[in-house]
Amino acid sequence: MMENQNRAEAAASHYRPDIDGLRAVAVLPVVFYHYQIAPFTGGFVGVDIFFVISGFLITSLIYAEMQKGNFSIVRFYERRVRRIFPALFAVLIVATVLAVLILFPEDLRKFAMSLAATTLFASNFEFWHEAGYFDTAAAVKPLLHTWSLAVEEQFYLIYPAVLFLLRGAAKRWLLVAVCCILVLSFAESVWGVAYSPSSTFYLLPARMWELMLGAVLAIGQFQVPKSGRVSIIAAFVGIAFIGIAIFGFTAATPFPGP
Repeated sequence: MMENQNRAEAAASHYRPDIDGLRAVAVLPVVFYHYQIAPFTGGFVGVDIFFVISGFLITSLIYAEMQKGNFSIVRFYERRVRRIFPALFAVLIVATVLAVLILFPEDLRKFAMSLAATTLFASNFEFWHEAGYFDTAAAVKPLLHTWSLAVEEQFYLIYPAVLFLLRGAAKRWLLVAVCCILVLSFAESVWGVAYSPSSTFYLLPARMWELMLGAVLAIGQFQVPKSGRVSIIAAFVGIAFIGIAIFGFTAATPFPGP
């Protein structure tokens, strides 16, 4: 009981209400985009905001535990299962019941394929093979939104092992390793939007740089500006850039890429 209490206190002491607010900034534009609310033509970038948040939070957690010498890959995956599985499988059960009642046989067959892929955290591969993200057929696929969860879970299979292998390295070398992954992934993304846009959109190699941006922020441990005014200005500049993407991008914008 005492151990559980200590964990709860530790979690509370690291709670970041600003990140919860940023989660809302990430999620709502995606919802508005899919409801085709006119100003949110680039609302799909909410997924990318979420990738950066995830990279930051996961790296912060693992790096802090590595510093204390108590990082466990098994415990890391156990936390991921408890966090994701209940909500995910509740959504899948409801979606399956509705699909059986509503969909025509051919659409139900395609749904079954995406359902199987989702349970294996491979739905991004399934949707990549089926169609582009912005076409009409893709827009009405009940489980389309799970592609980003698949990308994250594939990331979680690779990234903790990388950090674990570098656990004894100095922080600057850890940053170098993360930055190398970031640069290589970003180069893949820039090349891919021109030559292989569907795989670039759906698959981890061209998306990993977004998660690595969050990782750089976590490992770099940048100091918060001492001036409250500077902090406020920086926050508004960040929100403005997000706004430019949300309200300025369209389905025709080469994406992700530069």
